[in-house]
Amino acid sequence: MSGLRDRSRRTGRWAGLLASGMVMLLAGLSVLATGDARAASGAGHGKRASSAAMSQVAAMQPGWNLGNSLDAIGDDETSWGNPRITETLLDNVRAQGFNSIRIPVTWSRHQGPAPDHALEAEYLDRVEEVVDWALADGFHVMINIHHDSWQWIADMPADRAGVLARYNAIWEQLAGTFRDHPSRLVFESVNEPQFNGGQDDARNAELLDELNTSFHRIVRRSGGGNADRLLVLPTLHTSAEQARVDELADTIDALGDPRVAATVHYYGYWPFSVNVAGGTRFDATAQKDLTDAFDRVHDTFVARGVPVILGEYGLLGFDRHTGTIQQGEKLKFFEHLGYHARIRNITTMLWDNGQHFRRTDFRWNDPELFARIRSSWRTRSGTASSDQVFSARGDAVTDKTLTLNLNGTSFTGLRHGSTALVCGRDYTLRGDRLTITAAALTRLSGSRAYGTNAVLHARFSRGVPWRIDLVTHDTPVLRDATGTTDSFAVPTEFRGDRLATMEARYADGTNAGPHDWTPYKEFDRAFAPDYAGGATTLTSDFFAEVRDGARVTLTFHYWSGAKVTYHVTKSGDSVTGTTA
Repeated sequence: MSGLRDRSRRTGRWAGLLASGMVMLLAGLSVLATGDARAASGAGHGKRASSAAMSQVAAMQPGWNLGNSLDAIGDDETSWGNPRITETLLDNVRAQGFNSIRIPVTWSRHQGPAPDHALEAEYLDRVEEVVDWALADGFHVMINIHHDSWQWIADMPADRAGVLARYNAIWEQLAGTFRDHPSRLVFESVNEPQFNGGQDDARNAELLDELNTSFHRIVRRSGGGNADRLLVLPTLHTSAEQARVDELADTIDALGDPRVAATVHYYGYWPFSVNVAGGTRFDATAQKDLTDAFDRVHDTFVARGVPVILGEYGLLGFDRHTGTIQQGEKLKFFEHLGYHARIRNITTMLWDNGQHFRRTDFRWNDPELFARIRSSWRTRSGTASSDQVFSARGDAVTDKTLTLNLNGTSFTGLRHGSTALVCGRDYTLRGDRLTITAAALTRLSGSRAYGTNAVLHARFSRGVPWRIDLVTHDTPVLRDATGTTDSFAVPTEFRGDRLATMEARYADGTNAGPHDWTPYKEFDRAFAPDYAGGATTLTSDFFAEVRDGARVTLTFHYWSGAKVTYHVTKSGDSVTGTTA
């Protein structure tokens, strides 16, 4: 992934589908496709004996991506803001429990002209140095051709011979350099392959087949350890759509090589993944998108003896920051992803561009998230309908109920720090309904200052506990403001609440702003809360797609359930905001 270029390609495709009202149709088709794949087991893509490849890919679980370093497209590996890679970093990543590391590499700025297309010796040595450190740590290591995919490989339709010659030259040099490296070194042909010139699926499938087949031939003919090294081939866009996995399955069948694996990427159901179109929750639709994707690659590949590596996974909203998706919903996504990948025998490799595991002090930015991910490698964890319980300060405290998602576990108790709360007094449990009593909420909330007053943990028979924040709030208060399209902020007293999403409509009820097929705008791209500064900002991207002189009614939705409306009007570069 790495950055906004890849994201824009994904989101543009999703937005078009949603705008045309095709989501439900696609969901139905995916079910039919999955069912057809299952029914056709053994009839289409033949099962191959590949126990060695399956065993190696299983041994690679779990994996981690060294993103935004050697794949950066600037002058060197620090150009996208990460520090220079060190042995100590890799040692510490290994200590987190990862068994494999994907080292994305972009070669474009380090490759000479035709006809030789020679790789810069110093850069190739640096890549080999990092690979050798990782191998010495005991990692399985995967290297590839990364952002070259959209920088110049995408031009293959217009320059087939030129692109293929350059691509082949890279793999000829890499095959020679790493010919005698241990079998724990794995080659991936290309990251997220894509081609310019429209959505001609047959043509694109043919071009990717040519790249994958050429890669396979070059590596195998180089001999040495490459004669049976594990080779990883992607689908087009590394998509898990049935047509894309079928295309790759055809290539793999034609190769007839038992030491080949397939790879796809998964960044979630797009509205949830970026928090747009009201996709604030990891709901049944988002869950089905995940399970359908993993079922398809399992039925097409794993069930027929071809191992699958989920070469990247995460949420696209993380391109901005991890707070784009609400914490509890985020945790449910990663818990479910780890579980379903595990039961489908798919090896996972977390995409980390530096925002998860810190590369200087070797700590997790979000330890709670990593604990959830790590637990999912082995077992399930219980969750709940929310990780927030809101009580309005302006009202009397009442009992509050959450629905537990047991995920095959059993509830064992509720704790406040080291203190076990008392069933029957502090809470009740009826089936999957956990109710915290008004008496307990009153006691634990103390003076009831706005914000989180206490943190509870629901514990289960296995996995990690589920955190529950007890939050005191009142309905947020907005105030009039003026500003510009480049700098506009709604003065906001959040009063303990948290912003979930924002609607934008014109007076006639039509949708305003970007993504005009939905009234719900994209979190942190059209709007963003500034809790410390007491403001809600509206971005220049939002105003760029708002009609001049037309009043827009904004509806802010908060996690407590509160809704507050506000009006903005753009006049040239000026913006006026008024309370409803």
